Amino acid sequence: MSFVVGSVLPSYAVHCTLGAHMAATYTFDVVSTLDGFGSYGEGGDWGGYWGKHGPEFLAHRLAQYEQEQRLVLGARTYREFVEMLGPSPEALKGDPINARMMSLPTTVVSSTLDGPLEWPHATLASGDAVDVVARLKQESDVPLRSHGSLSMNHALMASGLVDRVQVTVFPVLTGRTGTDPVFAGADDFDLELLESRTLDGGTVELVYRPSLHG
Repeated sequence: MSFVVGSVLPSYAVHCTLGAHMAATYTFDVVSTLDGFGSYGEGGDWGGYWGKHGPEFLAHRLAQYEQEQRLVLGARTYREFVEMLGPSPEALKGDPINARMMSLPTTVVSSTLDGPLEWPHATLASGDAVDVVARLKQESDVPLRSHGSLSMNHALMASGLVDRVQVTVFPVLTGRTGTDPVFAGADDFDLELLESRTLDGGTVELVYRPSLHG
């Protein structure tokens, strides 16, 4: 699956209490069109963030990524980021958001990749994503954030491990060229709205607490 990454991504320093432990908060962060697609395919000429990333959005994303956090990625999303962004943040001098993202401590969950990984602070965690993230939530002293990695995050939501779903909706419809519907294949969830903001007069960021329906 591809993701419309132009120059950016996010984080929140929030923890939740789990028994006697302070469990690190896990945020599933995804960008989307109004009709629910995470990217576009052949024939699409939109560009990164569908060409709708204004100065408020970029400043907000950078501020989010400047906070301490750990990135959690699935293998396919990690491969795509390496292909799009390269192996080193030094090559992204004009792209401070993705340079910052690449500099974050990152856990890549995979049973197929071999280490060492190309990103300077990325480590490989083999095994089931539910087990890996459950352990990270107990061990991490900073919040966890995952961008994209759709099938992995759907499974984590179903297991009750996702504390926040952050959806940034860009003001476009891509019924003809849209690909990667961001919640296709996920279970049914009730959502409690925690935060909302409008950026650049058209892009909307929504943050929800998900709970499995039924």
